[in-house]
Amino acid sequence: MENIAQIQGMTALAVGIIFGLGALGTAIGFGILGGRFLEGAARQPELTPMLQTKMFIVAALVDAVAMIGIGFALFFTFANPFVPAG
Repeated sequence: MENIAQIQGMTALAVGIIFGLGALGTAIGFGILGGRFLEGAARQPELTPMLQTKMFIVAALVDAVAMIGIGFALFFTFANPFVPAG
C-alpha cells in the first residue's frame, strides 16, 4: 500500500512538471514567434498578410505540442500505468 502511495505521489509531481514545462515552452515559443512576426512586418509591410498566415499556422503547431503534453499528463493522472491493477 505504501508503494502505491509513493507511485501516486511521484506521478502527481511528474504531472505538475509536465504542465509547467508545457506552459513555459509554449509561452517562450509564442513570445519568439510574435517578436519575429513584428520584426518581419516592420521591415516589409507589404508581406504582412502572408507572414500573418504563416504565423498562425506555426502558432497552432506550437500550441499542439503543449496539448499533447497535457494529454499525456491527464493519461498519467487518470489511467496510471505504473500502479498495479488490483
